[in-house]
Amino acid sequence: MRTAYSPDQIRTAESALMAGLPAGTLMQRAAAGLAVVCARLLTGAHGRVYGSRVTVLTGSGDNGGDALYAGARLARRGARVVAVLAGSRTHEAGLAALRAAGGRTVAFTEEESLGLVGDADLVLDGLVGIGGGGALREPYATLAKATADTPALVVAVDVPSGVDSGTGCVEGPAVKAHVTVTFGAYKTALFVDPGATRAGMVELVDIGLRPHLPEPEVVAPADGDVAALLPRPSAESDKYRRGVVGIVAGSDTYTGAAVLSAGGAVRAGAGMVRFASSAEPVRLVRARWPEVVTTILDTTSEVSLDAIGRVQAWVVGPGMGTGPEAHALARAVLAADVPVLVDADGLSVVAADRALLRRKAPTLITPHAGELSRLLGVPRERIEARRLEHVRRAADELGVTVLLKGSTTLIAETGRPVRAITTGTPWLATGGTGDVLSGIAGAFLAGGLSGYDAASCAAHVHGLAARVAARGGVPGSGEAPIAALDVADALPEALRTL
Repeated sequence: MRTAYSPDQIRTAESALMAGLPAGTLMQRAAAGLAVVCARLLTGAHGRVYGSRVTVLTGSGDNGGDALYAGARLARRGARVVAVLAGSRTHEAGLAALRAAGGRTVAFTEEESLGLVGDADLVLDGLVGIGGGGALREPYATLAKATADTPALVVAVDVPSGVDSGTGCVEGPAVKAHVTVTFGAYKTALFVDPGATRAGMVELVDIGLRPHLPEPEVVAPADGDVAALLPRPSAESDKYRRGVVGIVAGSDTYTGAAVLSAGGAVRAGAGMVRFASSAEPVRLVRARWPEVVTTILDTTSEVSLDAIGRVQAWVVGPGMGTGPEAHALARAVLAADVPVLVDADGLSVVAADRALLRRKAPTLITPHAGELSRLLGVPRERIEARRLEHVRRAADELGVTVLLKGSTTLIAETGRPVRAITTGTPWLATGGTGDVLSGIAGAFLAGGLSGYDAASCAAHVHGLAARVAARGGVPGSGEAPIAALDVADALPEALRTL
């Protein structure tokens, strides 16, 4: 697991480490690692460091010192380094080191500074570090905006300026980096949108902090972590031991959700999928997935799930509508004594009747920001701006496991670190992919995983499958548009890579 920490946790760990080291040691370690990454990027892009044009954006704090010392190391290798001094003060020792190495400095003026950003081969963002919060003030805001337009490689120091390192919030202009070089440990914002999208590729430089770090606030599972959790059949397995998942989804209006959620469960390795809905969705599921056991539900009378057969977990909601019949179905499923995943229309039903979530068995909900908005009574824009805050609040307030979908998916459960899933691709932003995800997670729930683990594994595998589908199954190739059913069909290959 990659682990991420809040600014306070990082500062406490740094203080403990620095107590046993000569002054300035940590900054030199950080600057050395930063310079190595910058040199590698310049060599990759231009074939050499010597003669490359590097613009260092320098703020008032230690973050600016890191950037100046790294600039000095690049200048000693022949780079033409200019530091734009944008803060009310400058790290004096770093400034002296840069000048001694042959680097230049200029005080901020808009025309000259923006010209240096636009003409550089590499821009090093050392404006604001982990202590920054709220919108950037001038001239930092102007310089941050300029990083979006420069053809240069943009490298952020620790976190992109304008991104709150503890929450991922972006409240105004912010640097958009190609690479962020972070020191000692990952910062929470590097895993949580909207900040994570500003970070680009993240490089971690070890400065010796790990022995002093507490329990993390956010973790990001890697392939190996997910592989270790996934249910696997043994020689003694049969379809019942592998897990039977029941799916109540679809309607005569929304038939596709039925086919997609069932397909996600089938392709994710459920031992058996039992599907129940009205006649038309059942017909289509039978045609596309003949291995699924189907039941036509009569919603004109009191709903009973007895005829469907026993399951180890339920999925309820995709495409089933939000009327009285849907409410009756959701109530019947949530009355069961097995884990239940609630998605899509099911979330609208429980938003109108949150008492349905008061149950003893585990519950997993899988909203996007709009659906979570209805559950919490909070504007969607506020949730999108503060995703970490609201996924935690939902888990605590609703007493469930929450998978908040997005470009970085977050999974929250009370008393556990939030898990951030970063395997996705923007091509997942298409109709029906969430239905496939619900089927995958339902299969993992039925296979015996907890809601927290099932959600994490499902989102991770879902993202991998989307990448496989977008690349046409060819590793390293470019990505192309995909449909939701492509994601379901790519699941076996994604699981094989794990």
